[in-house]
Amino acid sequence: MRIYYFYSNTHYALKGITVKKVVPNILVVDDSKAILIVMEAILAELDMSETITTCLSATKALEKVKRDINYFDAIFTDLNMPEMDGMELIRHLGELNYQGAIIIISEMEHKVISLAANLAKQHNAHLIGNISKPVQLTQVGSLLNKVAYLNSHTLIKEPAISKTELINALKNDEITPFYQPKICINTSKIKSAEVLARIVSNTDGSIILPARFISLAEQHDLINEITFALFEKATSDFENIKEQLGQNLKLAFNLSPMQLNDLSCPNKLLLILKLNQLKPSDIIIEITEQHALSSLSQLETLNRLRMHGFGLSLDDFGVGFTNMSQLKNLPFTEIKIDRTLISNIETDQFSQVVVSSLIDITNQEHLELVAEGVERPEELAYLRHYKTRLAIQGFLFSRPKSKSEFIDWAQYWIKVTGNTINYKPPS
Repeated sequence: MRIYYFYSNTHYALKGITVKKVVPNILVVDDSKAILIVMEAILAELDMSETITTCLSATKALEKVKRDINYFDAIFTDLNMPEMDGMELIRHLGELNYQGAIIIISEMEHKVISLAANLAKQHNAHLIGNISKPVQLTQVGSLLNKVAYLNSHTLIKEPAISKTELINALKNDEITPFYQPKICINTSKIKSAEVLARIVSNTDGSIILPARFISLAEQHDLINEITFALFEKATSDFENIKEQLGQNLKLAFNLSPMQLNDLSCPNKLLLILKLNQLKPSDIIIEITEQHALSSLSQLETLNRLRMHGFGLSLDDFGVGFTNMSQLKNLPFTEIKIDRTLISNIETDQFSQVVVSSLIDITNQEHLELVAEGVERPEELAYLRHYKTRLAIQGFLFSRPKSKSEFIDWAQYWIKVTGNTINYKPPS
């Protein structure tokens, strides 16, 4: 299992997770010996000298990757190199299904950055940024934080619960919805609340986070039971939440792409809504972008959900395989920008260009846009410069909360914010 070092300015994202401090394996590819020496010095300064491999040739670098596709957690590559250039290397990495992060070491124009990011997505490669020459320690450190974000699913955590414990949690009705708001950056209005799964013990009230049971549920075909238990409880709570807040808002639920293979999924959701006297237009279905939507059954289910009036959100945009042009053809109503593009966006040119292009596309296509993982006032201040109907979601405003805690938080938020976002609500 790969284990990642999270730098100090990301510690607040990891509460409730036990993390072991270990560095990633890094490959640096550049035909300049001087750049390789600089990168070695920088990574040594960051206590990573033991896990760095350098290559003067992209061809030789590709050979090293092929020996163990999962060994390198991040690859830094130059663009202009003899024999094989950086874009060709990225294409080959995508063909190999390399799952690590890719960073370009090169000064790039805005249009080049945007096209490179889109091409990488089409090749199923995770291009997360670029750094210009001369390379600076702060740039490398910031991008390694993104590497950690991208691969956070492989962090050392508390161990997963057992299959028996998960089945008992389902039998004991312990699957519990927690709520996290999406807030309009211009008006401060709570536009919707994402419903997130927790297991809350009936005996002692202890809370089990989804990292300990969602993958297990997918492995043992229990994910539908969790999803529908969550959907039933949250939709049952919904009218009371709206009454308490005195506002109309929507509920957002997560579905994995594998659940879209179930052609009966829309009908099951519609039945639960009917029982709770709700309409599909009250609901947003969030589909993670980490896996490509490709099968005919997935696309049919997606289309049928939209035909019935559900909102459709493409979650985690930036870490998966949907490119800009595909956004025009798939029936999404909302795009959520992944935290890897939001983290330190005020100083990250790569993220700025990709987000700016995404804003242009969503404006043209009349799609809602959400920035998730907003955790610092500087990120909020930068995002406000876009002057668009952007929604914000993140720990800067609220962590996921139980129903009663969410209502208390939201009532306070509505009371004090007025028309200006206040990024210090009660915790």
